Amino acid sequence: MTVEKFTANEWIRLFGENGQASGEGQSLDLADRVVFLWKREGNAVEAISVEKKLTDSERELIELLLQSVRPAGKLAATVSDEERKALQLGEWINQQIDHGAPYEAIPVPDQIALKSRLRSKMIPLLLVLESSQSQRTPYGELFKLLKTYFGGEVLLIPLHDKEWLILCPEEMVFGAAPDEDRTDEGAEGPEDTVASFCRGLYELLASEWAGECRLSIDTSIDPELDLVAATTLLRETVFLGRLFHVTENIHMPWQLDLERLVYSIPDETRSAFVEKAMQNTDIFSDAETFTTLETFFQLDCNVSDTAKKLYIHRNTLLYRLDKFKQETGLDVRTFGDAVLVKLTLLLYKVTKRK
Repeated sequence: MTVEKFTANEWIRLFGENGQASGEGQSLDLADRVVFLWKREGNAVEAISVEKKLTDSERELIELLLQSVRPAGKLAATVSDEERKALQLGEWINQQIDHGAPYEAIPVPDQIALKSRLRSKMIPLLLVLESSQSQRTPYGELFKLLKTYFGGEVLLIPLHDKEWLILCPEEMVFGAAPDEDRTDEGAEGPEDTVASFCRGLYELLASEWAGECRLSIDTSIDPELDLVAATTLLRETVFLGRLFHVTENIHMPWQLDLERLVYSIPDETRSAFVEKAMQNTDIFSDAETFTTLETFFQLDCNVSDTAKKLYIHRNTLLYRLDKFKQETGLDVRTFGDAVLVKLTLLLYKVTKRK
């Protein structure tokens, strides 16, 4: 760790617009190191450089420490009290996941400032920005946008760079109806309700916020006990969604049970299964066949709906399915063969992408 001094022009030449807009304590990337802005005075800039061997958690912790030791007046210009408290909670969550039992109930300690705002029932969402750009999204900008959608109290907790946990009171999603009313015949189930809510939020982010993102959501949790486990589950859900469903941006934990099971199979077993299934054909490498089968399974093997989704005639779809049967001996219109092909597709995705 070293202290470096730059002129204002040198700083802007190195980091461009990111350097010009950076606040004290914020980190910026160079090829061989991470640079943390310490202070600006007139035409002079002082920064702290660290070798590029930092985890996201270590990087955010250094930023938080640098910002916390700035004079009170300057700190207020960079980090709000809300963001400082949220960073503290996010750092605690990351530490529990990295060093603890991430799926167990872990009480939030009393020294966490936001603990008093964790209600008995809340809905957790995980937001991940899909972008290779190093520039970070200002906390206040994202928080303001979320407030417009939730229309009430919402907690935005930074976890890693481009990853945020969002918590909102249960009644924002389900309304004020008692639990028993949600199970009435014909009523939408809790999973359908939170899925609809998540899709609405994604539409807002896609239209108002620059950059592609992924969202995952879970049903109600007790955040004082389940925050770590919920974050772990949502992270795993985004990972599996990115791996198995590249073109989708919204991922639900309860929709990925089969994918979770397939991913748990050892690499050698997966590879051997795929190799045996494809020993007489390379049909899965054909983009048209792959898309046809993916859509067919996505729409519960319904021929009419699949043809409409692919914008092809029903007979064209039947021709493709018959061609697949001729080449593989598997008819995906029968239950047993459909299950086998679905599993092979999932295993193929994992083995090829690895």
